[in-house]
Amino acid sequence: MYLYTGTSFEFIEQNNFNMKTTKHIALITTAVIATLALCSAGHYMSSQDKLEQILQQPDNTPVKELPFKQNDAFKAGEILSYKLHYGIIDAGIATLEVKPDIIDVSGRQVYHIVGNGYSRGTFDWFFKVRDRYETFIDKDALLPWMFVRRVYEGGVVINQDYTFNHYTNKVDVGAGEKVDIPAGTQDMISAFYSARNLDLSNAKEGDVFQINSIVDKEIWPMKIRYVGKDEIKTEIGKFKCLKFRPIVQKGRIFKHEDDLNVWISDDKNHVPLRAQAKLLIGSVKLDIISVKNLANVTSEVK
Repeated sequence: MYLYTGTSFEFIEQNNFNMKTTKHIALITTAVIATLALCSAGHYMSSQDKLEQILQQPDNTPVKELPFKQNDAFKAGEILSYKLHYGIIDAGIATLEVKPDIIDVSGRQVYHIVGNGYSRGTFDWFFKVRDRYETFIDKDALLPWMFVRRVYEGGVVINQDYTFNHYTNKVDVGAGEKVDIPAGTQDMISAFYSARNLDLSNAKEGDVFQINSIVDKEIWPMKIRYVGKDEIKTEIGKFKCLKFRPIVQKGRIFKHEDDLNVWISDDKNHVPLRAQAKLLIGSVKLDIISVKNLANVTSEVK
């Protein structure tokens, strides 16, 4: 079960619940969303060692200056928590945490971001989810150096470790396989934070924004259309929002390409507050339930 803001939701049909079949929830969300998991932890030091290897380029590797990208949306220590509903069912919890300590790797500063998601209640009984996603993002370039995915969803297990080389525009996806990527490509979680730093000051209704990300070894152009301003009420307050519609593929999961809607706070934080989708079978809603250590003042309506 993951939120990946901006890409797509995915439901794969499986076992029965009230004589109906449903399997696996996945939303994106970079645009949103991305999000995520409660599973294996404790490889922090080995991850840092791996980062050192990634950033220590061989002498024959061309090194170029990485572009600087201003980050006004988030800071170290930020924690976002969400509640997931499938129809009327309280299905799960998801959190995104920017770890408080910035890692110093070969002269570059790196954010360590962890997304955890798990099913609960009735949903956990028939479709157990325990997911963990990690990304290590360059603080100045806002580009990922490493992506870790540990997924358990209804008996399906996925383990992925991607390492990025933004000097050669390649991603090592394991087993000796490397994938060519466009400059500036994100992973499933870093796309979420990149999207939050889009300049929306002059956005007009109908404008489409795109972020390239790599998902399951393939380049995914995440496209989100700006719909306009809105105001929504959540468990943590009432907020002025910017509303978006990630462009999704019709037919397999969605009936219409505008069946997924995302609301982000109309402030410098650009926090995704709600994601809602109509599916061919049922509907999904992801709502904010807690925010901690935001970088800026919020757009909460007093």
